[in-house]
Amino acid sequence: MPRRILIVDATATNRIALKAMLGVAGYETRAVSQGQEGLEALASQTVDAIVVDVTLPDMRASDFCAHARAVLGDAAPPILMMIENGTPEARLDALRAGATALVSRPVQRPWLLTHLRALLRASETRAELRRRSMTAARIGFAEDQASFATQARVAIVSSDPLRARQTARRIRSLSAHKFEVLTPMGALMATDDPDRAPEVFMLCCGADAEDNLTLLSELRTRRDTKRAGIVVEYTSRAREYGARALDQGASDLVRDDALPDEVLLHLDRQLHLKRQADALRASVEAGLAMAAHDSLTGLFNRRYAMRYLEDLARQARETGRPYGLLVLDVDHFKAINDARGHAAGDMVLTQIARRLSDSIRDGDLLARIGGEEFLVALPSSSDADALAAAERLRRAVSAAPVPAPDGSALPITVSVGAACGSAAPERMLALADAALYRAKDAGRNCVIAADPVRAPKTERAAAAMPGEAPLRDTSGPTSGRVAH
Repeated sequence: MPRRILIVDATATNRIALKAMLGVAGYETRAVSQGQEGLEALASQTVDAIVVDVTLPDMRASDFCAHARAVLGDAAPPILMMIENGTPEARLDALRAGATALVSRPVQRPWLLTHLRALLRASETRAELRRRSMTAARIGFAEDQASFATQARVAIVSSDPLRARQTARRIRSLSAHKFEVLTPMGALMATDDPDRAPEVFMLCCGADAEDNLTLLSELRTRRDTKRAGIVVEYTSRAREYGARALDQGASDLVRDDALPDEVLLHLDRQLHLKRQADALRASVEAGLAMAAHDSLTGLFNRRYAMRYLEDLARQARETGRPYGLLVLDVDHFKAINDARGHAAGDMVLTQIARRLSDSIRDGDLLARIGGEEFLVALPSSSDADALAAAERLRRAVSAAPVPAPDGSALPITVSVGAACGSAAPERMLALADAALYRAKDAGRNCVIAADPVRAPKTERAAAAMPGEAPLRDTSGPTSGRVAH
């Protein structure tokens, strides 16, 4: 679904230019000229990010940011602030005013879009954690979040040890954190010990840009640092490098001429966000480990999934963004159990669970809701998104046979029913189930979708055997069945 961006800028030509830049990238925009108008828009409409000028005609930027966060609390969108000059002092003032990230005028479209993508990715991850925490609380299993410790382990990384030591020296006197100066190889070695793994990394300039990007990718794939805060230093002449770093997973950027206070502000913010996310994740995982998970597959169970769907449906109605619901059923599962035994059946279910888990997006929810039946919830998804996800999952399951306990290989497929809308979970589940039955009737190993809200015509069906053409729209009088 298109993301909604609120533009707050007093200059009409700026608003027009920003709307054009964002519109080309597929964002929905609303542009206003005053801070108060922006706050009223936030109160009446869901917004995914705010692009605001540092100078507003009716209030200070700091007041706008404070009021925006007061209105929406933890759900407040990230704020990308535009500043007239990029001096270290101006950047520090804007960040202290409440900006999440900064772009200097004249605004360049690639630079603006890169920052927005990074901000939205981080915001969506936090929103999903909050949603799961709310679901846990609704079924009585959320735990109190622990208070955050003040001291953290922060790594200053550079292939030039002298530069790294100078950076650490500039900020060490301003903070209680424990700063370590590491080479890129030292940073990777530190990840081998969970007790030594830094919570925040700062990748300094001076090294070869490609080496820093390689290190960034490595840190993002390692278990103990994949959720670390990673701040990448860049120069004013190397914006392309900064943009690539954000797109490859950097949490934030900092200019090489930043004042010590600005550097520390970036590091502290990433530390706070990491610890906040860790606390939410730990609360949900600890509270739900036994009560909300299926013991065989480790997936969420039906009880948790239905509570989660209630929250998702309410959010869909409030925001006007539908959600997708997929129900997947293993084809011929009873025959596998009867012929090969329950051990083989359990192996099939756990293997399917693993393949589905590897193929869903980070924000999607996967649950086992019956014997051989799985459910996938897709927040903020269109009809096309739901169909594409269903076909991707169908192909993932059938991509390779599942090994049986006796060493033989079992070809496995699933049939999928898909629904998309904002109706109550029971209604959506009934529609997805009905579509699933039609998929079984159509020959199995296929996807059939029925839109619960907007389908004025007929159901749409799509199917393909492994290796055949991608999912196709077959709306029309013959869409109820698909021949193989």
